Amino acid sequence: MRSALATAAWISLCVSTGAVPLLAQMQNNTEKQMTCNNRTYDGDRARHCDIREQTLPSIGRLSVEGHNGAATIKGWLRGDVLVRARVESAAESQAAADRLASQVSIDSAGGQMRSMGPDSLENAWWSVSYEIFVPQSTDLSVTTHNGEVAISDVRGQIRFDAHNGAVSLKRLAGDVGGETHNGEIQVVLMGSLWEGRQLEVSTHNGGIVVAMPAGYSARVQAETDRGRIQSDFPITVTGQLRTGLVDTNIGSGGSLIHLATHNGEVMLRRVGSQ
Repeated sequence: MRSALATAAWISLCVSTGAVPLLAQMQNNTEKQMTCNNRTYDGDRARHCDIREQTLPSIGRLSVEGHNGAATIKGWLRGDVLVRARVESAAESQAAADRLASQVSIDSAGGQMRSMGPDSLENAWWSVSYEIFVPQSTDLSVTTHNGEVAISDVRGQIRFDAHNGAVSLKRLAGDVGGETHNGEIQVVLMGSLWEGRQLEVSTHNGGIVVAMPAGYSARVQAETDRGRIQSDFPITVTGQLRTGLVDTNIGSGGSLIHLATHNGEVMLRRVGSQ
């Protein structure tokens, strides 16, 4: 697959030759949506919440590790990286919650985002959720523990791992793969085919829904151990049939889209152009 620098050169070539690059189909995300108004509820305990922002130079790759919070990564047309971290804490008193939040730090060295704070707590907790804006050509590694993962409008080598949380992937390209143990996976595809090596996603407990334009072409492998496979597209199967497994070409075929779940349905939905 292309590196971020090679992709940038490819885009320049497309522009100079009059071709329309794939990234033109992606959205330019500029709206800040994460606030302290949609924070986690925790009964009667005292709460602290603040948003911390920092702008970083892009080095073409970013690694994000969340702690009991969600990670949202959005592509935009700027060349830098904007990191917004929502730090939350809860404790028996307001002073204790404020003090706990002050002990949480965000390490952003070397293209890695990692939250750090106290390990052992009694009757208290802290978390960090991210909303990060990156150049549309960026390699990503995103890991959350007890939090959702949402990635949109990015092309690159993208890996994700959400232990407990849903996953949303919108208008991506490149070599994309990852899993969640407990959570649904929702995918929105763009254009007429997958631009890149492949898309491979899996979940142990949860369904997978893939929405693609009516004229989309891809090779789709879908499998589930305990669930159904539903498709708005015609499916042609040759060779030995196996319950819970479909290996077929959508349209004229193309790059591999592999979808696997242990407990849940796999649904291929036809939608308008993305």
